[in-house]
Amino acid sequence: MTAAFALLLSGCCHDAQEGPWTKEKAQEWMDAQPWIVGCNYVPSYAINQYEFWQEETFDPEVIDKDLGYAEQLGFNAIRIYLHEGLWYADAKGFKDRINRFMDIASGHGLRCIVTFFTNGGNHNVEFKLGPQPQPIPGQHNSNWIPSPGKKVIDDPAEWPRLKEYVQDILRTFGKDGRILYWCLCNEPENFKNGCDVKDFMPEVYRWAWEVRPDQPLSSPVWQRPGIHGTSTKLDLVSFVCTNSDIITFHCYSKPAEVEKMVMMLERFGRPMVCQEYLARTFGNTFQEVMPILKARKVGAINWGLMNNKCHFHLPWGHKDGDPEPEIWFHDIFHADGTPYDAAEVEFIKGMTRQ
Repeated sequence: MTAAFALLLSGCCHDAQEGPWTKEKAQEWMDAQPWIVGCNYVPSYAINQYEFWQEETFDPEVIDKDLGYAEQLGFNAIRIYLHEGLWYADAKGFKDRINRFMDIASGHGLRCIVTFFTNGGNHNVEFKLGPQPQPIPGQHNSNWIPSPGKKVIDDPAEWPRLKEYVQDILRTFGKDGRILYWCLCNEPENFKNGCDVKDFMPEVYRWAWEVRPDQPLSSPVWQRPGIHGTSTKLDLVSFVCTNSDIITFHCYSKPAEVEKMVMMLERFGRPMVCQEYLARTFGNTFQEVMPILKARKVGAINWGLMNNKCHFHLPWGHKDGDPEPEIWFHDIFHADGTPYDAAEVEFIKGMTRQ
């Protein structure tokens, strides 16, 4: 049995120096927050994390304009994705741009949810800094960058410099009040591209515990076990639910399924944030989902703000030549700030004002 897998099975049996917060500390943290409400954000100029953050394309003016729309909605949180390739190339410059972004966000009343790693993305492209690929016509999120990717996940010899990256970011911003919490591994159960993080993810948690930032640590549950007959990775669900300070999850299903998932996760006795939702064509809408999450004191972070190069308005599986959807999948505003649905925007504002 590998050391990492032994840790995976050990659940929350850690001492205070290496392990999750107590449930009491986690609840004290949550009680000190307003209702957490916001969105996942990619600037309207960016196709992926590189174009978001690299020096030649990072655009504070666009970010300031975009986040102004989030402020108008009454949002108080914004979720962003980093990428280790940017740190490898220019650690200081990358951190300076993160700091600049957080200054802009803070100016709009937004605190940051920072995500390190994700299995999602286009695994058929070898991404490099500099000019990024153009969107694939008709495709949802066509050129997102995996992090760190299957090749690195499968090679523990590559992990030490990832540890340096994670710990440098955590030491730099681990006491920064502009950060709400850290998302260490996005959707660890998502094996669609063969990225099995069974051994890798416990190491990431250990790296973070060695630094132990002031903000909570988490990784999201991807799907409710058993939904749609899926083969759930119960070892990973167990790990993230017993080793995270707060419970985070994603749910793009109908409102009844959102409630079922919340009820399942309530068993762990920790504060919760739904950090991805909004799939209008599935019946997962602001009008249906926000009231459920608010009533159960669960944070609500939808996917998308400004319609952009990522084409988040297109449904999963959309292809070039398919008709433009009448109903958007994700996103709230056109790139110029015009609402996709003005009535929906007024509903959101009503929810955040209450």
